[in-house]
Amino acid sequence: PPYGGTLLQCSKTPTPTPAGDTYKGWVFKWTNYIKGYQRRWFVLSNGLLSYYRTQAEMGHTCRGTINLATATISVDDACNFVISNGGAQTYHLKASCEVERQRWITALELAKAKAARMQAESGRTSTRNSEVQSALRTLGSKVEDLSTCNDLISKHGSALQRSLSELDSLRMTGEAGDKIRQVTERATLFRITSNAMINACRDFLALAQAHSRRWQKALQAERDQRVRLEETLEQLAKQHNHLERAFRGASQANATADNQSASGPGKGEASDDDDNEFFDAMEEAPEFITVPEPLAMNQESPSQELVPLRKRRTKISDKPNYSLNLWSIMKNCIGKELSKIPMPVNFNEPISMLQRLSEDLEYHELLDKGSKCQSSLEQMCYVAAFSVSSYSTTVYRTGKPFNPLLGETYELDRRRESGYRSLCEQVSHHPPAAAHHVISNRGWTLRQEITVASKFRGKYLSIMPLGTIHAIFEKGNNHYTWKKVTTTVHNIIVGKLWIDQSGEIDVVNHTTGDRCHLKFAPYSYFSRDVARKVTGVVTDKDGKAHYVLSGTWDEKMEFSRVMQSSRGENGSEGKQKTVYQTLKAKEVWKRNPLPEGAETMYYFTSLALTLNELEEGVAPTDSRRRPDQRLMEDGRWDEANSEKQRLEEKQRGVRREREREAASQRAPHDSHKALWFERSEDPITGEQIHIYKGGYWEAKDRGSWEECPEIF
Repeated sequence: PPYGGTLLQCSKTPTPTPAGDTYKGWVFKWTNYIKGYQRRWFVLSNGLLSYYRTQAEMGHTCRGTINLATATISVDDACNFVISNGGAQTYHLKASCEVERQRWITALELAKAKAARMQAESGRTSTRNSEVQSALRTLGSKVEDLSTCNDLISKHGSALQRSLSELDSLRMTGEAGDKIRQVTERATLFRITSNAMINACRDFLALAQAHSRRWQKALQAERDQRVRLEETLEQLAKQHNHLERAFRGASQANATADNQSASGPGKGEASDDDDNEFFDAMEEAPEFITVPEPLAMNQESPSQELVPLRKRRTKISDKPNYSLNLWSIMKNCIGKELSKIPMPVNFNEPISMLQRLSEDLEYHELLDKGSKCQSSLEQMCYVAAFSVSSYSTTVYRTGKPFNPLLGETYELDRRRESGYRSLCEQVSHHPPAAAHHVISNRGWTLRQEITVASKFRGKYLSIMPLGTIHAIFEKGNNHYTWKKVTTTVHNIIVGKLWIDQSGEIDVVNHTTGDRCHLKFAPYSYFSRDVARKVTGVVTDKDGKAHYVLSGTWDEKMEFSRVMQSSRGENGSEGKQKTVYQTLKAKEVWKRNPLPEGAETMYYFTSLALTLNELEEGVAPTDSRRRPDQRLMEDGRWDEANSEKQRLEEKQRGVRREREREAASQRAPHDSHKALWFERSEDPITGEQIHIYKGGYWEAKDRGSWEECPEIF
């Protein structure tokens, strides 16, 4: 059985030694940490080792194949052996006994030797394209050298800059200090020039690689054409044969007709039945081995959506093709702290951090479905999937949201469409912090206060959201909390920006003690796992596993009910793995497709495109009313930069005035009080946070905004 852990019984009568190129049988194959070893049907034929779920699958669905000509075969212990092609394919196998293992090893080694001989002979006869291949290899080698030099220049430049910064921090005075400052400035100029050269090299590399790919495609097209010609010749030969047979049949029929009455077809009629081929349809391989039992869960259909009040926009102005001159920014900033450099809107996207925080609600239906669950453990799966879904919008979104001004707000009223109302307010400027409160008439409340800490580490930027997210459901009064993982923006100085999420999330139900531990695997060039992978296990208060979650943070998540768990073998770090027997996986969340033309609209989702749309009746402090952000969305970036500078200076003036008043009254410097949120201790976490105190929606209904500060 697949999960019983019992190996097949080894036959007591030894079978003859395999012939060397054809061998079949059941072998246990390692699948993953959740399912462990699974029984698979392996077939060795013509130098290829293929495997199937069952013998019946041999006609239509092969699960994997390794060419033994280039494979390595190694022995682990009495029954285990490993086959690898040195690339992405490695099979960890276990035979039913040592004798059966040895039969497989013998068959594999003989087949490998024969396949290697045939490959060598094929290589000697295929020399027509050797000149082109040699040129491609030479070019590829030179491109690799250039790429290595690029990396070294970037690496050594960063090291030099760090050393000079350390010298500058010594605070030397006199001639030595002047010299150090002079060298630092020259090194900065050299660094900027090097960056320009690196960018040019990167463009050259891209061109060279594109041309290399084009040549490879052309070469492959020639090969494909040759194969097609050979196939055409074969078909022509077959047709010629059929015509001959038909002609002979017709001649015989005519001869017979001269002597007999033609009452039926002649015996010599040709038949093409021998040449007809029939293929079974390919079946999609299921993700999980399933136990034939119904999944006892709520099979909810999507909630019936109400008719929206208004038609939301589906487009914004295309992003202008502004070329950003790094030198124009950096030449006036030598000697200044990085945090004090005024960054233009060229690095931004035309929404604020408050609007970006509201985007967490794109997959609000997960909480809607969770509120209908009878089981708190099943509800946990929906909450965990919701915690993952908020990262799906970040894959291509390399633009920085606008930092909200102190007192800035953002409302998202989607009661008619989706049943919820959302309000954000910027409650602190140093450190920047935003409070968020959502109430849904479908049985849940969401609240959070997020402070963003960031560290610039040369080649990448780490963004660490600090704060706790709370989800509370009316049914059962289940109260969940979790924190966000670290976001990393790579290639800050040189290259194309890309974003990764990494870390661990613990979603805790404080009412029942249920817990879901999620792991976001960091991207690794050397990893064989799928990129952006997320895995998790839902456990009850006693630590017993009930569900397994798996997927990626940019595409989809699935969950499977655990029927049985057992301790597996020790892993690479000496930790014992747990093997879960699960029912068939069920998709719990899937990313919505991007709208048409998203690549020219900052890669905004359909929801994000509507966030900055002007609406009547919102507060005067709402992000939609922010002038520099509005100018940027309209493509007027020069005006947006001037307006951004004015707003930031205005905010600094207000802060200085507030500090003067605080000093005269001997009060704390940070005397700002939020308008719609009040500071208090969180009863669950004990943290000092801002919780919604009410009044905003009532003020909107009255159209009474007298209390709002004039921040724009």
